[in-house]
Amino acid sequence: MDRYDTIIVGAGHNGLICAAYLARHGQRVLLVEAADAAGGLASTREFHPGFHVAAAHTVYQFSPQIAKELELAKHGYADSGKPLSTIGLDPEGNHVAITAEGVSGVDAEDADRYRRYRAELETFRDALAPFWMKRMPGIGGNSAQELLTFAQLGLRLRRLGREDMLEFFRVATLPMRDLLDENFANDRLKAALSWDGIIGGRLAPRSPNQSVLMLLYRLCGEHGGQHVVPQAGIRGLIDALVAAATGAGAQLRLGAAVKQILVEGDESGLRATGVELASGERIAADRVVSSADPQRTFLELVGTRHLEIGFSNRIRRLRCEGYVAKLHLALAEEPRFRGLEQADGRMIIAPDLDAIEFAFDDAKYGQCSSDPVMEIVIPSLREPALAPPGQHLLSAHVMYVPARLKGGWTADAREALTSRLLDELERYAPGLRKLVLHAELLTPADLETLHGVTGGHWHHTEFAIDQLLMMRPTYEAAQYATPIPGLFLCGAGSHPGGGLSGAPGHNAARVILS
Repeated sequence: MDRYDTIIVGAGHNGLICAAYLARHGQRVLLVEAADAAGGLASTREFHPGFHVAAAHTVYQFSPQIAKELELAKHGYADSGKPLSTIGLDPEGNHVAITAEGVSGVDAEDADRYRRYRAELETFRDALAPFWMKRMPGIGGNSAQELLTFAQLGLRLRRLGREDMLEFFRVATLPMRDLLDENFANDRLKAALSWDGIIGGRLAPRSPNQSVLMLLYRLCGEHGGQHVVPQAGIRGLIDALVAAATGAGAQLRLGAAVKQILVEGDESGLRATGVELASGERIAADRVVSSADPQRTFLELVGTRHLEIGFSNRIRRLRCEGYVAKLHLALAEEPRFRGLEQADGRMIIAPDLDAIEFAFDDAKYGQCSSDPVMEIVIPSLREPALAPPGQHLLSAHVMYVPARLKGGWTADAREALTSRLLDELERYAPGLRKLVLHAELLTPADLETLHGVTGGHWHHTEFAIDQLLMMRPTYEAAQYATPIPGLFLCGAGSHPGGGLSGAPGHNAARVILS
């Protein structure tokens, strides 16, 4: 039986990053991936002849530290260098546009307030930024190094000054609705600004205690949370990560689904010793690192027979139902949105905060809103290779589409939602329906099937106050190590969370190497 220092289950971006760091430090590393392509939710596939898309359509928080340390530029990775503007769409063309320079389409008072609002968020972001890229200590029984991390966090907050520190604690616990209502008057601006605090999870503007923290997390990328389409699309990032990992010596096996994580021992102690593939092949290792979501890792791959019942119950209670669907449109030509010279931005369909909240309410009861809210990008405007010459790709994140629809995701249900989404797009881009060569709708249930992610959840488990920081995904597994010696986590269900940041993979590697 082959033996490795480390086997990593899943070649998503976090698994690739973890593998690259471990291999660069001399470990013999094997990555095993069930799919035929690396990248996980960020893997690119052809959904219609000549049209290529990934579940993620932009990069907005990838760590520049990781890009530098893994020398991704040498492996061909480069973002576009030009962030997308965020556009709050109006059916009549009276849009709100948010750029690095400020806001247009609003009155002077809101424009001035935005400058102050952004400056305050950046101050809070900078205070937290180093701790997304660190192992968060547990509570109780801390080592000197862990106590130092807490002290560093406290010191950075103290450096804000008394007034800013008090404001940070107030703002960090606010629902997005309260934060935006106290700062702005324009409804479309508030809806667009709320988007990065809620997208990807079971959150709405009134959800307490978490959406502002999510927003601060997303502001920590190279462009301060602004979205870019990388050169070669998302595939360009994943290809660079594959090259960095394999170039450092890691081995990558695609089409190699893991049946179980091997755990050996008796009542005196257990240890992860390798994996068994679906083919029956067994591969031994000193340790196993899972980039799969926590429920899949512990309940399916490890099995509850190896876990203490209290821990198993906490894993079962993790909230993992995805609420984001993907709509992909192959278009015969460039779409024209009313009031825009070119749809070269990240466009938000959400007229106000109530529209978002009402769509969330529908999803809570297993239904899809009759007035959908969504984020739209035409990535082929930045990366033409994603579509055939002269044709274009539309990629949309549709919020508040339940993984488990009342009545089930029948063919009629899919067709009805797709038609509703096209009708909504037609309001903003007249004539778009006639351009559609092919439409693909991926519900959260489809994302679960395609990528093996429980509930189709972007973050593997909800980004919520009881599942964050030193509690992510739950205590006894929140510092990348787990209750089973030799088994580690490195996926989005670990600190700090999902999105294309790479932080969980980086942090897990540091813990293992230490």
